[in-house]
Amino acid sequence: MFLFNEILLLLNKMKKTAIIIGSGFSSLASAAYLAKAGIDVSVYEKNESIGGRASRLEHQGFNFDMGPTWYWMPDVFERFFGDFGRKVEEFYKLEKLDPAYQVYFGVKESIHIAGRLDEIIETFEKNEKGAGAKLRSFIKEAESNYDIAIKDLVYKPGDSILELVSLETAKRLPLFFKSISDSVRAQIKNPNLIQILEFPVLFLGAKPSDTPAFYNFMNFADFGYGTFHPMKGMYSVAEGMKNLAQELGVKFFVDSPVEKIIVEDGKAIGVIIHQKEIRADVVLSGADYHHTEQLLDSPYRMYSEKYWSKKVFAPSSLLFYVGFDKKIENVEHHTLFFDVPFADHAKDIYDTPAWPEKPLFYASFPSKTDSFFAPEGKEAGVFLIPIAPGLEDSGTQREKYFDIIIDRLESLTQQEVRSSVLFKKSFCVSDFVSRYNSYKGNAYGLANTLFQTAVFRPKLQSRKVKNLFFTGQLTVPGPGVPPALISGKIVSEKIIKLLKL
Repeated sequence: MFLFNEILLLLNKMKKTAIIIGSGFSSLASAAYLAKAGIDVSVYEKNESIGGRASRLEHQGFNFDMGPTWYWMPDVFERFFGDFGRKVEEFYKLEKLDPAYQVYFGVKESIHIAGRLDEIIETFEKNEKGAGAKLRSFIKEAESNYDIAIKDLVYKPGDSILELVSLETAKRLPLFFKSISDSVRAQIKNPNLIQILEFPVLFLGAKPSDTPAFYNFMNFADFGYGTFHPMKGMYSVAEGMKNLAQELGVKFFVDSPVEKIIVEDGKAIGVIIHQKEIRADVVLSGADYHHTEQLLDSPYRMYSEKYWSKKVFAPSSLLFYVGFDKKIENVEHHTLFFDVPFADHAKDIYDTPAWPEKPLFYASFPSKTDSFFAPEGKEAGVFLIPIAPGLEDSGTQREKYFDIIIDRLESLTQQEVRSSVLFKKSFCVSDFVSRYNSYKGNAYGLANTLFQTAVFRPKLQSRKVKNLFFTGQLTVPGPGVPPALISGKIVSEKIIKLLKL
């Protein structure tokens, strides 16, 4: 028995170790993959709970997803759990939404997007003669692009431009030099339908006029697969991934902000947390890329402040988490308010950053689908206004915009709701900085413009520090929850290869 214990001790000492900074979706994914490969993984999270931006807010019997609320691309989640011989339903329950969402364009003037493509095609035809057939053709092309992008291209590490070169991508080269906006407007004339088709690429963080037409695969994600709701919210997805990782042996530590990445002889050998040195063979950061490099002495940083300042960042957000003491009418689980011109709002985000005069906004009422989110007879609402990163936000500014969206909600849906507000909590640029160490308080990472795609994004592996890696929305493949899972897989493969496991 003594000899057996000695052998176990020796084997444990020989086992490779990895430290992961942050516990967002990319970190959770990479933790599971690395543990599956036999690596001893420890995840350190600065906040009080895991999940990164996918945190949960609990207040007075209400629950809110603080970050992502849309569940798209279910195939990516299935592929992730399938890599471990598991199924999504072992960790959380999904419900497909029908309608998927509602879009307001004026007072009691809205379009419902159904959960089935055939019904969506009928809706388009009803609003513009001939648009149904054009949409069917458009989605067929989008599905083809989806198959190439999601099943192949996005799983590449972004090390070489040659990763993007294939017979299939060569055939689609013109789509990389034409915008989504051009592509949509060439086929659809109704302004409301145009906005609906341009909406999904906003998840990529850039204006439709600056997003390559190839990215219409997001329209297939929207209309082809549809919109789902994980019961108890997106935080339940993070919990499911954490549970899987723990089954594989991953250890999680919350309230553990990393103060410094230790480098010896040009190699990352650990971190300092609470003034204590913790060592490992590999350090992987799923935290904000810019912030992570601030944890290194300046000679070890790959990207300068000038580099970051020139990048096109996806928007930040002003969010409100609101508890209502009654059910809200004439809205769906996901409701978009596009009753003002998008061009003006987009200019305030991307061109001349400023607080928008007439903002578009989005509202989520998850308690319409899931009783977990609000006490009986009450409604939980999350409101989001996309804004430029780096803006100064104050309590006065937040109150001004809360009044704007409540006035618009009441007007557009023809009901009084202000007197039914039990409480509201806000979250904005300064909160993204303090809670997530987010560069300029961005909410979604780097925008997926042509020259911020794949090989043009910050690298997964440091060129200056050996055994230091990065994952998440500022590196490949880009912003969004499904890309985060993919990023975690890609970087894990690089680490496993490095450690020769």
